[in-house]
Amino acid sequence: MDINPVPSPEVARFSKAWFFRTIKQFSKFIIVGGINTGIDVVILRILVGVTGITGGIGIVVLNAVSFSVAVVNSYFMNKLWTFEDKTRSEKEPFKFSQFFAVSLIGISINSGVVYVITTFTQPMFGLSAENWVVVAKLLATGFSLVWNFVGYKLFVFKK
Repeated sequence: MDINPVPSPEVARFSKAWFFRTIKQFSKFIIVGGINTGIDVVILRILVGVTGITGGIGIVVLNAVSFSVAVVNSYFMNKLWTFEDKTRSEKEPFKFSQFFAVSLIGISINSGVVYVITTFTQPMFGLSAENWVVVAKLLATGFSLVWNFVGYKLFVFKK
């Protein structure tokens, strides 16, 4: 039995193509994520301004509302641009439900981080409580970003 640690040219080409396709998708995902983070943060900031809620379980509810609005936009941008999935079928509601399920885990990660930061730490750097929520949200987004990309790529938009 010959065990050769060097991959065949076919495997090497496939691996290289997969790697570069994934880098391209991740780059697009970052752009789409930036747009949707903007939508999410603006809506959250408006809700905080209207309600005055800046911590506790209330901030988790507001965060879930703003996230849900952004996730609908995210689905269509990621489907059509990031993962270039142009298919339309009767399975579309199922695909959206998969996307939403991955996103629910992402929002759980995101909301947990927002909750911990806003509930157990005081605003820093002279920020108001309202703006501290925005800082918490941006930090939380970094944590949920990796999960969402891997989940969307492997479970929702797999080819």
